[in-house]
Amino acid sequence: MMNAAVDGDFEADESQYLLSDTDTETRTVKMTGSQRLCCLSYCIRNCCARLCEGLVNCCARRRQLSARSVRIGHQATEKFPPNVIRNQKYNIITFIPLVLYEQFKMFLNLFFLVMATSQFIPELRIGYLYTYWGPLGFVILVTMIREAVDDVRRRQRDKEVNQQRYKKMTPQGGQKTVTSASIKVGDLIFVEKDQRVPADMVFLRTTESSGTCFIRTDQLDGETDWKLRLAVPVTQKLETNEELFTIDASVYAEKPQKDIYNFIGTFTKHDTGTEESLGVENTVWAGTVVASGRLLGVVVYTGAETRAVMNNAAPRSKVGLLDLEINNLTKLLFVAVLGLTVVMMCLKGFGGPWYRYFFRFLLLFSYIIPISLRVNLDVGKAFYSWVMQRDQEMPGMVVRSTTIPEELGRITYLLSDKTGTLTQNEMVFKVLHLGTVAYGMDTFDEVSAHLRTFFTSKDTACGGGATQTTPTRMRRTVVTRVGEAVKALALCHNVTPVLEEGINPALDNVENGESVSSVGYQASSPDEVSLVKWTESIGLALTHRDLNTLTLRTPSGRLLKYTVLQIFPFTSETKRMGIIVKEEHTGEIVLYMKGADIVMAGMVEYNDWLQEECTNLAQKGLRTLVVARKVLTQDQYTHFEQRYSAAKLSVTERGSRVAAVVESLECDLELLCLTGVEDKLQTNVKQTLELLRNAGMKIWMLTGDKLETATCIAKSSRLVSPNQGVHIMGNVSSRREAHLELNALRRKSDSALIIKGDALETCLQYYEHELMDLAVQCPAVVVCRCSPTQKAAVVRLIQRHTGKRTAAVGDGGNDVSMIQAADAGIGIVGKEGKQASLAADFSIEQFQHISRLCLVHGRNSYKRSAALSQFVMHRGLIISTIQAIFSSIFYFSSVALYQGFLMVGYATIYTNFPVFSLVLDQDVSPTIALTYPELYKDLTKGRSLSYKTFFVWVLISIYQGGVLMYGAMLLFEDELIHVVSISFTSLILTELLMVGLTVRTWHPLMVLALVISLAFYTLSIVFMHYFDWDFIISKDFFWKVLVITLVSCLPLYILKFLRRKFTPPTYSKLEELNTFGSASLNQHRP
Repeated sequence: MMNAAVDGDFEADESQYLLSDTDTETRTVKMTGSQRLCCLSYCIRNCCARLCEGLVNCCARRRQLSARSVRIGHQATEKFPPNVIRNQKYNIITFIPLVLYEQFKMFLNLFFLVMATSQFIPELRIGYLYTYWGPLGFVILVTMIREAVDDVRRRQRDKEVNQQRYKKMTPQGGQKTVTSASIKVGDLIFVEKDQRVPADMVFLRTTESSGTCFIRTDQLDGETDWKLRLAVPVTQKLETNEELFTIDASVYAEKPQKDIYNFIGTFTKHDTGTEESLGVENTVWAGTVVASGRLLGVVVYTGAETRAVMNNAAPRSKVGLLDLEINNLTKLLFVAVLGLTVVMMCLKGFGGPWYRYFFRFLLLFSYIIPISLRVNLDVGKAFYSWVMQRDQEMPGMVVRSTTIPEELGRITYLLSDKTGTLTQNEMVFKVLHLGTVAYGMDTFDEVSAHLRTFFTSKDTACGGGATQTTPTRMRRTVVTRVGEAVKALALCHNVTPVLEEGINPALDNVENGESVSSVGYQASSPDEVSLVKWTESIGLALTHRDLNTLTLRTPSGRLLKYTVLQIFPFTSETKRMGIIVKEEHTGEIVLYMKGADIVMAGMVEYNDWLQEECTNLAQKGLRTLVVARKVLTQDQYTHFEQRYSAAKLSVTERGSRVAAVVESLECDLELLCLTGVEDKLQTNVKQTLELLRNAGMKIWMLTGDKLETATCIAKSSRLVSPNQGVHIMGNVSSRREAHLELNALRRKSDSALIIKGDALETCLQYYEHELMDLAVQCPAVVVCRCSPTQKAAVVRLIQRHTGKRTAAVGDGGNDVSMIQAADAGIGIVGKEGKQASLAADFSIEQFQHISRLCLVHGRNSYKRSAALSQFVMHRGLIISTIQAIFSSIFYFSSVALYQGFLMVGYATIYTNFPVFSLVLDQDVSPTIALTYPELYKDLTKGRSLSYKTFFVWVLISIYQGGVLMYGAMLLFEDELIHVVSISFTSLILTELLMVGLTVRTWHPLMVLALVISLAFYTLSIVFMHYFDWDFIISKDFFWKVLVITLVSCLPLYILKFLRRKFTPPTYSKLEELNTFGSASLNQHRP
């Protein structure tokens, strides 16, 4: 009788729940439900896609780039981009459409949007609207709040930059304070010392009498070397700034380019018809910093047309690999939902309104794809970020992107900047080697003593009427050799001393007692500054330098004045620099040279120690320089000057003619000394790189610095091991050269690759796949002379060719593109500013923190999210299995077994706290993770969340769902309603026990979460009257629930115990080993 009644009820109306429902709303059956649902879902997706596409196209429309002619002292009539910095992803119009598009682009959210929308159709409604719209709305709301907060922060940072104040020159000769954002093309802008240049400008005037100034370009190209810039000669010669408004002149500038190393322009003075060519040495780019004096420039490029902005990539929304994998699994679950629905329909039959039943089955089984998965993952990501920021081992750590913490646990390639990232930008003079004797930091006091003796004897000789020093090299004493070497270091450079107060050091009176330490040094190379500072520290100080003279102060306080006759600057091709000076007192003319050992070895006289000692110093990670000299007679110099001047005036082949004349002088040089300078590494760089290599990461160094410098740092930091071969790919300009270089690299096994940026471009043009196949096999790769766009291009190349996850770390503005292109961008707050830190996903203060960030926090984030996502899927699979069995038993009816609030409670207060507590779980301690970095290698294989683990959880869900439903059907006796109470209570207990099965390290909050969830369920049974109270308090209920729960969980616990005993995972072995080792150590302690 009972079965007949039940059958009759199901046949009467499948829109009712098994339990009585308080929803008395009349449900009108309409035959157009499926069509309305399909149209609605199709319209939603297409409207979002078309709207966002149109908005993006509208916002991304660019004006045509073109050359321009700017009249000095006149506002530009053409319309150019505003001079604003904008890193925001949204504006008030595009925020909601773009966020919704990004969210519903994910299959999981789109599926639930369609399911939730279907509940507005009465004949398809199977539950309360809040059961679908509540979780979906919460997910979207959390996402929108997070994106809004991040974008507001970006806007505030942009506002700080755009509101910086500058002085603008007015036609009346006055000065007007303007913000950076209001600067326009044609404005005459003053930039003070240590102030950042707001826009790309042509350098017109400076307060420096030499007409030159130094700028720092570290935020643009990553080089800490100061660059010398020259004012336009015509405007520098003007008496006052106001005359700029009276002359009829204009500046022609080429169309905006990304190239930061070249510029083509002309300066034309129309009233006299004179025209001068302008190069990059006459420009100051936006983002650089004035290091000396005050300059006045005319703005030629603003905003999006500046070199700095054109080299920066637009910020993109990063999606983690774990999210993509989960998205694929949800698609697989959707196929399962469709398959199960089709099976149920085939068994039920396609008679009557079959499409109505089809969609009802689809909605019933949609719990297989849990919307709470998105909620749990988003909250979990926020929790991981909070934990990272509170880690006491990483002070100052900031998470700027909370969407990709799991990426830190999957890194295969780490791409690092050099300057300020691996090094501290501090050069320290370490070694002075004279061949027979070497002086280190602990013996520099001997050098100082020898220097005092050397100059004391010279002063005595001068006082005795000697007029010149003997140039003989026969059996010179150590004192003489030390003195000549130190004097060479103090003279052979391009360093300019400047007092911090800005007073010309030439006017300083030696006898006024002012400390020499107040003098600062400006140079285009930090190496040269370190050499000059060292000579000052031992007693020979540089006190004055201009274009034509140079003055030294001896240990006794005597001033030695020299006339600079010629300077041969350092270039990447010559790898050396030289200077010819004439001492005013003695009239001695000397050529001093210093450079790389590879070029200087052939210029100095024969010796048997230089090559060996250069190798020894390089193995210690020091940057070596060979210093030599040649004493010239007046006739020799006069003859050289004539030939040199003639070569410089030649119209054809000027460069080669000049080089030939100089090389005729650079022979038979007297070798003075060999120096070793250390570019101080960041704290624990060597240990950190070794740790990351052992973790399976391949480390690439991308730098804008010179090849020699990059090679030296690669060796000193142990990025390249001392016993490891190195293949240097220098100048490659043709396809044939690229082919030969790649063949040479192919023949070298286990060799690090060092390649220049232009060689990389050439190889990629002809042999992209071949180069990348060889490069990824190298233990380390160094790319030098690399522009910001090239850095980003290298990141994308690795991603495209390997499919592996990449992380990029840098500290300067030139690293922003690379950081944004990488899957995980890490910025270091350093001496080069915070631009990289602000644009990065994760900000740290020291390079050594990367190991903890990846090996500990990255590992925990990935492992926890993998476990959490699979458990949430299991929670949906098990209840869908119960629903499928129930429907199949009761004539394939499309009726929900559990009413609305039970379903909401199941996914929230009954089980969510224990499930979410999995974010506290960890398989190994931080100490073990850092002690055994090899554990990290398993993470990159993605075994924690794979199709294999997914199908294991599917089998577990089917088993447990079958036990729960069939067990309840077998054990119930009187009323069918008892099936619901037995099965649902067993389901809750099973889920709580499965949390315990999944946990690897218990946390007190996990236990608290289990207790709270169980208490919530108990109280809801008591006060909300879900079930028959008399049956709930009976013994039958308790033993039946206990038996079903044990049958569903006990076999899994036994399997886990056997697996841990016979095939334990690696992490458990290490934990036991560590515990055993600690116990043994304690036993042996007295």
